[in-house]
Amino acid sequence: MTAAPRQRPNVLFIITDQHRADHVGFGGNDVVRTPHLDALAARSTVFDRAYVANPVCMPNRSSIMTGRMPSAHGVIFNDRSLSPDTNTFVSQLRDNGYRTALIGKSHLQHGMSREAVVDLPGDPAVRAPWAEGWDTIEHRERYESGDTPDPADFYGFEHIELTLGHGALSGGHHYQWALDRGVTHEQLVAGGQYDTDVPSRSPLWWQIHEASFPAEAYSTTFVTERTIDFIEQAASADDEEPWMLWCSFPDPHHPLSPPSPWLDRHHPDDMVLPPTFEDPGEGWPPHLKFLRDLQPDDHDFVRPWGPTPEQARAALAATYGMIEFVDDGVGRILATLDRLDLTDDTIVIFTSDHGDMMGDHGLILKGVMHFQGCLRVPLTIHVPGNEPGRTDSLASSLDLAQTVLDLCEVGAYQGVQGHSLRPVLDDPTTSVRETVLIEDDFPPVEGRGQLMPLKTRTVISDLGRYTRYSNGFEQLFDLAVDPDELIDLTEHDRDPDRRAQAITQLADALIGADDICRAEPVSL
Repeated sequence: MTAAPRQRPNVLFIITDQHRADHVGFGGNDVVRTPHLDALAARSTVFDRAYVANPVCMPNRSSIMTGRMPSAHGVIFNDRSLSPDTNTFVSQLRDNGYRTALIGKSHLQHGMSREAVVDLPGDPAVRAPWAEGWDTIEHRERYESGDTPDPADFYGFEHIELTLGHGALSGGHHYQWALDRGVTHEQLVAGGQYDTDVPSRSPLWWQIHEASFPAEAYSTTFVTERTIDFIEQAASADDEEPWMLWCSFPDPHHPLSPPSPWLDRHHPDDMVLPPTFEDPGEGWPPHLKFLRDLQPDDHDFVRPWGPTPEQARAALAATYGMIEFVDDGVGRILATLDRLDLTDDTIVIFTSDHGDMMGDHGLILKGVMHFQGCLRVPLTIHVPGNEPGRTDSLASSLDLAQTVLDLCEVGAYQGVQGHSLRPVLDDPTTSVRETVLIEDDFPPVEGRGQLMPLKTRTVISDLGRYTRYSNGFEQLFDLAVDPDELIDLTEHDRDPDRRAQAITQLADALIGADDICRAEPVSL
């Protein structure tokens, strides 16, 4: 059974961004060096089949926070912010006496991704009742102006120190922190454009280059040091309140622009291309073929495309350096728990919000591509006193909110759609779900033709991965015998019985995800 710590447990929730499940040592990768994450995994339960609820930043981060599907909490894409009256597992912990803090990337509001917001026709379907400016907490200019009064309650967090941007593009509290360390505004924003003067820009892809400022001022260092400072302050407090800390590294999300020496930790020539890199894509939906024929865009830095072997190797090398920098920071944070005698009182979770194709099937980045590289994420859960283990039981990002509340013995709230993973932590052979539903909506294409599907739905089960696109296409892969997803069973009517079962599973999962909760108060 799950052992109880000496007091109400602290919760350290470590999350990276755009980090594949197989880009850690404990995930089977023998090239990237992650000794600290591997050591954490060795004393945790490792979930080898952990999947996202949505393979895009904001929707899945909001699902982790709420335990609800994007169609339920409303953040279906990076173009809208989570409503400020939304309940979260962090709010529940705070209401029950927990000190709560967010350090690093939030992306619960759309300030970082305003380029994703397009004008939609007509008046809005729902009018926001909140005061103007409620969704500007993650706007970069707010911090560049120096006007940074933080909200008293940010989705349950009483204390926030934000990073905004990725790689060498910096904003938020991190921006102000770096300025105090002698870095200039020009250096902190140089990483966001294809034509700025930055060190060692790769001729293969403009998003691969060295940061314009040293490692001591980079976001990974900021998150590491501010996390350590929070833990030290909480440990020295007189009230002995338990704490929940969201420790959120923006890396290894592109741009792939870590500082020296991390950029050069691996040489591109040493990188091995994924075994599916030359996948011919026979029978693929048209949008996947279209994306693979693209080259990087100088202005749209998030659009996926099809790299050459040289581009893919260069991206892998830079990504591994970013991951190893994060691993170094995680090691420092875990050493702080040991030094302060907090390890036996702290639940530690490590995961990511989604993955990246990174050369799989000849594609890179993410976006309406429901292959394993984007859908599957690393997940380890360490509970003090619990036996470590490894499980192939299905888990969803949706389950983490309910799991934390269960482990902290705090009640859930209406509308939580995830399942507590506590039974799996007690017995890795147990399962709490038979399927994982994955949603993916792409509002920018509404009314703009049918090449890119407006809606994509996937169900993961022991049958495999079945995906249905709103433009009429579908895919089905038996992951047990075809883990590389090369043989689409919907083609040539290869397995009609399996397809029929998968369609039924998807229909049942969609019905199960239909939200029936209500807001409060309800007048009687």
